[in-house]
Amino acid sequence: MSGKKQRNNSANGKRGGEKKGYDPNFPVRIYADGVFDLFHFGHAKALEQAKKLYPYAHLTVGVCTDEDTKFYKGKTVMNQKERLESVRHCKWVDEVLDDIPWIPTIEFLDKHNIDYVAHDAIPYVSGDHDDVYAEVKKAGRFAETKRTDGVSTSDLILRIIKDYNEYVLRNLSRGYSREELGVSLLKAQRIKAEATMKQIGESMKASRRKVAAGLKRSVSGNNLFVDMEGIFEKMTNGEVGTQMDKLVTGFISSFERGYRQFEKALSSKLGLSPKRRRSTTKKSKSPSTHATRKTKNSIQKRTVAV
Repeated sequence: MSGKKQRNNSANGKRGGEKKGYDPNFPVRIYADGVFDLFHFGHAKALEQAKKLYPYAHLTVGVCTDEDTKFYKGKTVMNQKERLESVRHCKWVDEVLDDIPWIPTIEFLDKHNIDYVAHDAIPYVSGDHDDVYAEVKKAGRFAETKRTDGVSTSDLILRIIKDYNEYVLRNLSRGYSREELGVSLLKAQRIKAEATMKQIGESMKASRRKVAAGLKRSVSGNNLFVDMEGIFEKMTNGEVGTQMDKLVTGFISSFERGYRQFEKALSSKLGLSPKRRRSTTKKSKSPSTHATRKTKNSIQKRTVAV
């Protein structure tokens, strides 16, 4: 591990000599910082690596403020207090700091008696900086850890976005109101309807598989078995039911289009102001009244002529 090589070279120099980090009375002080939103095992493994850089280490973790995070990275799911508590409960952490700079400086490290900053070696680009850890790297006070592939806060948020309707339905079924979820009445009904249609489709597929399995057992001892085997396989795989699936899919699509049109029409109707409706009604009556009067005058003229 390249981080191990760097720390051993540094340990023999000005950062404390041979004993620091290898003697329980002289623990090395390691610092790791981050946003730690939706704290997950990738965060925990990074902190574990930082803690284990030396046999005896004191791990201080800095949690970025809400203001800095929003400015440099964007909105978080959890606020700083929640993120602080998540980190505080990680068993590898000895100390947590809440008032930290976005870019760690030598001055900050000296203020808190920190020996090394632990992070993965990939340059962390932020704003006008090509690497926020460039200063500590240059000063020889950087210790490398490895990222955990396959998990990140962005990945977790992406999963929720991809299955948005399912999570809305999940929380509605658990007692959350649509107002709490920020969902309109029409959208909530549409999500419920789509879920119902999906359940119907899955039920039909399960029934088809059950029928195919029953028929297969019925003819398994018959001479037709060899000829029917392919048909049963197609039924089980859903090939025979393709047309039925198309009908169900078409019905669902038609239902969704109709529902969207209804939603659009109703929203448009609700958007009309009372004044506009009154003026439209008034105008619509005028031509009718004028025509009635014109008809009466014509009848009177004809009567006089006769």
